[in-house]
Amino acid sequence: MSTDARSTTAADAKRDWDERIYRRTETGGGSDIQLPAPDDVTAEPGCGHIALRWRPVAGAAGYIVSRAESPDGEFVVLDHGNSDVPASPDPWYSDAVTEPGVAYSYRVQASPSPDLQPGPPSAVVSAAATDEVVEPITVEVDAATTTGALQRVWEMVGSERLSQLWLKSDDNGNPVAEEFDTALRRAHDELGVRRVRAHAIFHDDVQVLTWPEGGKPAFDFAGVDRIVDQVISTGLRPVLELGFMPRDLASDASKTCFQYEGIVSPPKDWQVWADLNGALAAHLVERYGIEDVATWGFEVWNEPNLEVFWTGTKAEYLRLYELAAHAIKAVDARLLVGGPATAASEWVEDICAYCAEHDVPLDFVSTHTYGNAPVDVHPSLRRHGFEDAEVWWTEWGVGHTHFHPVHDTAFAAPFVLHGFKSAQGRVDALAYWVVSDHFEELGRPPKLLHGGFGLLTVGNLRKPRWWAVSLAAEQGDAVLASTVTGDGAQTLVESWATKHDDGTVDVLLWNVCPDASQFAGRPDLDRWVTVTVSGLGAGVYDGRLARVDNARSSIDVHVDPDTVWPDEDEWQRLHEVDQLHEEGLDVHLDENGQVTAIVDLPMPGIARLRLTPRG
Repeated sequence: MSTDARSTTAADAKRDWDERIYRRTETGGGSDIQLPAPDDVTAEPGCGHIALRWRPVAGAAGYIVSRAESPDGEFVVLDHGNSDVPASPDPWYSDAVTEPGVAYSYRVQASPSPDLQPGPPSAVVSAAATDEVVEPITVEVDAATTTGALQRVWEMVGSERLSQLWLKSDDNGNPVAEEFDTALRRAHDELGVRRVRAHAIFHDDVQVLTWPEGGKPAFDFAGVDRIVDQVISTGLRPVLELGFMPRDLASDASKTCFQYEGIVSPPKDWQVWADLNGALAAHLVERYGIEDVATWGFEVWNEPNLEVFWTGTKAEYLRLYELAAHAIKAVDARLLVGGPATAASEWVEDICAYCAEHDVPLDFVSTHTYGNAPVDVHPSLRRHGFEDAEVWWTEWGVGHTHFHPVHDTAFAAPFVLHGFKSAQGRVDALAYWVVSDHFEELGRPPKLLHGGFGLLTVGNLRKPRWWAVSLAAEQGDAVLASTVTGDGAQTLVESWATKHDDGTVDVLLWNVCPDASQFAGRPDLDRWVTVTVSGLGAGVYDGRLARVDNARSSIDVHVDPDTVWPDEDEWQRLHEVDQLHEEGLDVHLDENGQVTAIVDLPMPGIARLRLTPRG
């Protein structure tokens, strides 16, 4: 498919999502949180982009960058091309949607929370992009200096409804249950994933509640047991999303969402809702043991700030949360319960304030974002006394629209690494949404490469972003000191260096711009990177170079654009080429005990240098 055709398809998908699905129930409440304008804002000209930097603001969840054609022109918020949250968590940004030689003006605002009013704008800065690299990129790694421990935030992954484990095949003959089970096992075995979060443990296909006319409600968790038993057999543990509303408990069973018709109305009897959650928690503890179940997680509902997922009000959602949280904690205080599981990072301030005022448990705050690194919600937690609560982003990905080509291409791979590194120290779990293209919100996949959300295709071919998670998971636990300088340093090109117990050093490099509209790649954003690793000491090292970009470790390169579903021979060929690209790298220690390598790094692209001590 041509770049123009892909762009048209992406625009249509996003417009459909925004107009038909992504409508808000309620925005965040009023707030008197006042943040100052960022200072020390600079705009640096670079080849194909303009790099913006500023001083961090205490209490900020993120920063909103706006651009105008002149210092006194109309400023428009930059939305990263496909992001539901414009605020960036880091104090820098690269504007790559520019014309060389044309000056643009910028200002930055600090945001206390994505759905609250940001602070005043900074002073205006201006710059123009160039058509030549201003300064070469240099990465320096000190293998003798450790700066901290790696935080494996990717050990939770998102998933379509777990009842897919019961489905035999879809309309195209693809074996859903078999491939979905394999996808979960691969996530555990290859990526080190430990927990899976999925929709709808209360969906009517699981049949947890029946309430005959004139009778009493009855609970039955046989379907839950069947799902949990199989999940545990994969090595994973579930995060149970407490939704949708069982038909016999719903105040309006006609209100449903998506192809699977999850019921999204509030309960007709709030006490029965509480009883259902308490009974589920008690049953799971009795069946699986508190030591195990205490590591899982109970998440109340999904995206109640969107009309498609919740017909009630924000106040009704907070009541839904309160009743479920108290009922679950009454079973055992060690059980983990959290929310609000909102889209676009909203209502975090609201749930923290509500739980503090009404003495409601909040073990973890969960929310979602797409097309951006997750913002920092700790300011909201601190403001309301929940400093010890964990932060779980139970949905996160490169784009929030179905059938967008960015989901199948290499751009998502460095996006993943940027998110994982950015989240270090402020996020406990960052669950990529989702593990498999076996997904049914708007219907089953119509073809192999259809812009699906999965890390794996139907048929379990690894997409480029699978390799990104794999490379992150293969790192050592000790983070090494590293610096990046040059044209695009830290705004396009980043590094992440770690050390293993056996002395192996991994240096991850990636190049990606924040704007997903550039997913097809841009030659003017490609870079050559000189990498120097010092502090290795005496010895002999073997070198390997792994790559993920538009030409390497990208399954879409091997699929004919006209392919709908491969035949048997084509499936076999695709599985044979489904490999991470690796090559040997000549490495030599100089007299100072350091190694130097020069690597070409396209945008989008990843390179991993691995130095292994021989013997």
